[in-house]
Parts: sequence; C-alpha cells; structure tokens
Amino acid sequence: MRRGPGPALALGLLRLCLAQANFAPHFFDNGVGSTNGNMALFSLPEDTPVGSHVYTLNGTDPEGDPVSYHISFDPSARSVFSVDPNFGNITLVEELDREREDEIEAIISISDGVNLVAEKVTILVTDANDEAPSFIQEPYVVQVPEDIPAGSSIIKVHAVDKDTGSGGAVTYFLQNVHTTKFALDRHSGVLRLRAGATLDYEKARVHFVTVVAKDGGGKLRGADVVFSATTTVTVNVEDVQDMAPVFVGIPYYGYVYEDTLPGSEVLMVVAMDGDRGKPNQILYSLLNGSNGDFEINETSGVISVMQSPAQLRREVYELHVQGANAKFNLRLVGPGGIFRVVPLTVMNEAQVTIIVENSAAIDFEKFKVLTFKLLAIEVNTPEKFSSTADVVIQLLDTNDNVPKFTSHYYIARIPENAPGGSNVVAVTAVDPDTGPWGEVKYSIYGSGADPFLIHPSTGIIYTQPWASLDAEATARYNFYVKAEDMEGKYSLAEVFVTLLDVNDHYPQFGKSIQEKTMVLGTPVKIEAMDQDAEEPNNLVDYSITHAEPANVFDIDAHTGEIRLKNSIRSLDALYNITPSGDFRWSLEVQAKDRGSPSFSTTALLKIDITDTEMLSRSPMAAFLMQTKDNPMKAVGVLAGIMAIIVAITVLISTATFWRNKKSNKVLPVRRVLRKRPNPAPHAVHIEWLKFRRTKAAAKFVLREDPSNENCNNNSLGSTLPPKAPAPPPPPTMAPKMGMAPWTVPTVSGSLTPKQPQQSPKPKVGSPIQSALVSELRQKFEKKGVGNKAYF
Repeated sequence: MRRGPGPALALGLLRLCLAQANFAPHFFDNGVGSTNGNMALFSLPEDTPVGSHVYTLNGTDPEGDPVSYHISFDPSARSVFSVDPNFGNITLVEELDREREDEIEAIISISDGVNLVAEKVTILVTDANDEAPSFIQEPYVVQVPEDIPAGSSIIKVHAVDKDTGSGGAVTYFLQNVHTTKFALDRHSGVLRLRAGATLDYEKARVHFVTVVAKDGGGKLRGADVVFSATTTVTVNVEDVQDMAPVFVGIPYYGYVYEDTLPGSEVLMVVAMDGDRGKPNQILYSLLNGSNGDFEINETSGVISVMQSPAQLRREVYELHVQGANAKFNLRLVGPGGIFRVVPLTVMNEAQVTIIVENSAAIDFEKFKVLTFKLLAIEVNTPEKFSSTADVVIQLLDTNDNVPKFTSHYYIARIPENAPGGSNVVAVTAVDPDTGPWGEVKYSIYGSGADPFLIHPSTGIIYTQPWASLDAEATARYNFYVKAEDMEGKYSLAEVFVTLLDVNDHYPQFGKSIQEKTMVLGTPVKIEAMDQDAEEPNNLVDYSITHAEPANVFDIDAHTGEIRLKNSIRSLDALYNITPSGDFRWSLEVQAKDRGSPSFSTTALLKIDITDTEMLSRSPMAAFLMQTKDNPMKAVGVLAGIMAIIVAITVLISTATFWRNKKSNKVLPVRRVLRKRPNPAPHAVHIEWLKFRRTKAAAKFVLREDPSNENCNNNSLGSTLPPKAPAPPPPPTMAPKMGMAPWTVPTVSGSLTPKQPQQSPKPKVGSPIQSALVSELRQKFEKKGVGNKAYF
C-alpha cells in the first residue's frame, strides 16, 4: 500500500479531498404519523379545508449550506399542494375527494444549490362522512296476492354509501312504522308483512310504504353528521278467489197472470262474484220451493213458469236460488302422506280442517313452508266444474341446529400501516333455526387475536383502535372466531390475517464511514440491509452520488461492487488524473430501495488503492493488505501458524527426550598427565602434518587408561566432579627452526555403556559435563593458536 511521507501529510490530503467534495442534502425521516420530514406515509382527511397548512418538508445539507424545497406532480394529475421553497411549508390548494381519488402521487425535492435530491411519495386520502346513501334499482313496485301469509317477505330494498367505516354502513327504517301493515329488517332491507296483519283486495288495492336509509354517521370538518335517503315501495294487492257471489236487488218478486203461457219468463235474478279483481262466472240453480212448476236458466238467472196458471197449486211460491256448484268434494293436491282434509264432501259451504297424518315428515330445516292445493269438484253437475285454493302451512321452529360458518377458514390481507379501526374481514355463520334461536353472536379468541375486535352481530373483524401492525415483527396472525346462538350452541372457524408489507424502512449500511482497500483489477464491495419484509421494498440499488474526480469509479447497481473504470489499468493512469498523488479516495455512496415511496441512505467510503507489484515486495504487507477488510481472516491465519509452531516444538522436545533416555551416558573423565620427551623438530613437523590431514573428530582419541598411582580411584558411581587437569607444558622446538619445541597434548577418557543399579546419572548441565565441555573448548582454542603460529 502506498502511503504519504507521514501521518500528518496523509491527514492533510484526506481533509483536502473532503473539503473539495460537496455532498448531497437529504430529507429527515420522522416516521409514520409525523407532519415534518420527507412526507413518507403521510395521510390527509378528504374534508381538509383548502388553504390549510398540512405538512412541513424538512431536511439538511452535510456541509451546512441552506436548502430549498420543491414539489411537483405528473402533468396529467392535479397540482393539489404548493410548497414554500425556503421553509418547506406545504399548503392544500385544491379540494380533496377520496371517492374520486384516494391516493395522490407527488415528487418532492431538496437542493443545496449544487445537488438536487428528489423522491416520489404517495399521500393517502382518508375518508370523511361526506356521502349520503343512495337507493339503487328504483322504482320499487311489487305485486302481492291478498292471501299472502303474515311474516312473508315482499321485496328487498338496497342503498349504498360510498364512504368507508361507519359512514358507509347503511341501516333501514320505515317512516310510519305505527300505521302500516309492514315491517322492515333494518340490516338487510327486506320488507315483510307484519305478524298478524292481512291484506284485503276488496278493502285496499294499493299500499305505499316509505323507507328511510341512514348511514352510521361520522366526522365531517370536525362535526358529527348523519346522512339519509328515502324511497317509496308500491305494493299492489292481487285479488284471489276468497269471496262468495252476492245477489243484487234482493228480494225478488215475480207475477204469473191468468193469460201467462207455460215457458214464459216470470223474473230474472242477478248475482255478482265477490272477488271483483278476478270474478268467476256465476251459475244459478233452484234449491227448493219449485215443485217442478218453475225453472231457472243457470247462466242468465231468468226464472220461467213451466205450468199454466190453472195448474198451479199454490198462490205464492218462495224459491231459493244459488249457484250450481252447491255440492262438491274436497281433496288436497301436493306432498302425499303428510296432511288430510276434513270433511271430504261439502254442501254449499263448510269449514275445512287440515289434519297432520305423518309428523315425522315435517322438518322445518327442509321445508319452512308447505304449500298445497285444495281442490273442489262439483258432484251433481254434468260439467263437473272445479276450483282450487292455495293452502300455505308455515312450520314453527325449535332450536335443534348449530350455527355453521360459510367457510372453515377465512383469509384476509391488510397493509401493515392500516390505522386502528380498519376493517379486516367479515365472517358469516348461518343458523337454520328462526327467531331467537337463529340469532348468532360472534366472538374471537386465540393468541393471535389481541390486535383485533369483532362486531358481535355483523361478524365484521377490525383492528383495535390502539393496534400498531408491523410486518417485520409479525407478518401473520391466526386466531379462532366463534358463532354462538342464544342457548350456547356454537361452531368455530379459523382466521388467517397476512400483513402486506409497506416500505417503511430505509436501507442501512453497517457503518456510516467505511474503509476499503482496492487492488488494481479487483473490486471492493459495499452492502446495505433493508429490514422490510417483502420485495421490492427490501431490494437495494447502489449508486455513487459524489466523487471528485468523477471519472475514476464505476459501481454495480445491484451487487454494490465498485471497480475502477476500464480506462484505468495502472497506478500511472491514476497519477495522470490525481495531481496530488494520493491514492486514498473518499466517495459518497447511496443505497436506495425499490419500494414506493422509495427510501435511501448514504455513507462515506474511503478507498486505498495499490497494485500487485507493491504487494509482492513484502509478503507480510500483501497479506495484511488483503486481510485489511477481513481482520478475522488475518487472526485465523496467525492462529494457524502459531498452532503449527507449537506442534513442531512439542514433536522436537518429545523426540529429544526419548533419544536422551535411550543413549549412553558420558562418564566423568579420568585424566592421566604424562610427560613426553621433546621430539625432534622434524618429527614434530611430520606429526603436525598428519594431524592436519585427520578429521576434527579424530584429533583426540578417548581410551581407557589403566589404573596407576596418578589416577583418581573414585568409583564410577561417584557424583563428585573431577578436578580440572593442569595445563600441559609448552612445546619445545628444534633450535635450528628458531622456534620453541611444540608437543601435541593428549586427552584420555573412556566411554562406558549405561550400567544398571548405579547412582543416578548427572543431569544436563551438571558440573561433570560442564568440566568436560570446558576442557575440550580450551584444547580446541589452544590448537587453533598453535596452528596459526606454525603456519
């Protein structure tokens, strides 16, 4: 690595580079619910007055330069906000309407005069209760037979409210509830005939019912408001055959004169069907009193005398006239084996009774209403006219069923930034029983149910007012919902709620200032982590936001790898574009996620640049350079080297120990000094030459001298050290050589094998071994001096 001449110079160059760099400004991120910062995750009620100050853009510049703020919109969209460039105050300039536009996209920017940073933000428009309910599928007109049973459904009205929450929940009411024959379900909008009420075509052929739809109320510009709408339901009553014929102009009187011929008309009776809407044909007949003297035309009602006046036996006849179907049989047409009718034959009119024959076949869950046809057929007429009547039997229910959910489990997905009180999912359970037994009450329980509530009657699950959901902490919840009737019969279903990830985290570098070492041809890598739970919110792109000069580095936007540009292949090329000669660079790098709105963060990166030639000059420097960004790698390599050294040391020590344990001992030297006669000069010279030819290991011959009077008589096992031998006498040289005679000293000693059952051998470094080594060293030194003097 190339360094400056000194730490002070390097620090000065670094400060110079940093002083030359002008880093980009950035917005503050103050989180959800804040009205100050970068406008991310900002929401605004739709009833906010125009001209209101709704937000304040706020940011800073790293160099402390003054910043200005701007806001812009897509050309095809409305410019809903304006901003004060100096203070960042954002003002609403156009009215909001959530039903028309529930999100507003804008581009906010901050500038220090040199650098401009822009971000795309989405402003959520929240609901206010500003919409009234509206009926659909109007007009409401229905045809109802007059014999419809009490409690039967007639028609269903439906109104919608574009608001959300309670402001969009519609309930229904009757305007004149006390003066009408009808009842209305406030939740479903189903209109029914009130219990105990009947319709009569002959009394009222049309009924007009006024229905009111109201929303659940809510806030509008700070006040509680409720909106409503009305509609009229027209109920046309249809006539059915339930009225007997009625004679007109009764009583009738007729006269027979003396000149009246047989077959002459005496009088005419007139009857009308009581069912005026759908009248049947009237047929006439004489019941009694005629005795054959009079007859009646069954269709016209004309009564004629059949005898001459002289043959008439009475002066006054009282005739009874009816319709011709006076006697008829009755029977039920429909599911057989359940009911029967009593009586079977009827004269004129009678009360009919329907009796249950098979009670096991009656099941309220299968048939809430049983419908039959009551058939009446004439007996004594050739035409055998017949008529039918509908018989509707309503079964009464008992609580013999358990509420059942429409599904065994419910799956819901909501954004993690959903405010408290937001609807999650609506569950539905059906109890086939009616009345109080069919009313279902909902509840939830389980470990995942804490952030949620359920409406006990509608089954709508919504978040707690205090709930703060976080997909990064808990992405999924599951719990149980219970549907229970009034007697405690219940069933369960499971609810799974998945939080949809919202981009509410920004990428983070490990350190705000990072140091890297780059070798020519090898990239360095930066990495930032985004804690959002899902893609693309947690996908990060990298860029270099500032560098001087700007034509040195390239960065891979996806991997974060930073390389030198292809045109720079040597340090000399760097010299050409770096006048200061400093190879330590400072870059401002940015990590930006792919969410909407997008978040970004910056970090300062310091890079040292070197090449492989500089690394090869010093292997240790190269190693440290390569492991600078990964210190644990260096620690691991050094630990490995130390372990190898320790292992080798242990092996050598162990081998030495065992070799010494098995080798022979060197016993104390027993020296005998003998006085040798001075050799002739030529003999000395020859002996020296022989000595020079021998190896250094053969200069001395160790041998066992026989014991004599000059020997030390200590035993071999003695531990006393021997006395140092006296120095040999100086050699004598021949007079003609001009030098004193010289004799070769001799050293005697013995090598004996290790003997058992003897005293312990001396330790290494004992006085015996030290004396032997010292003596040998002195002999070699003196021999060396003699050699120099001789030659």
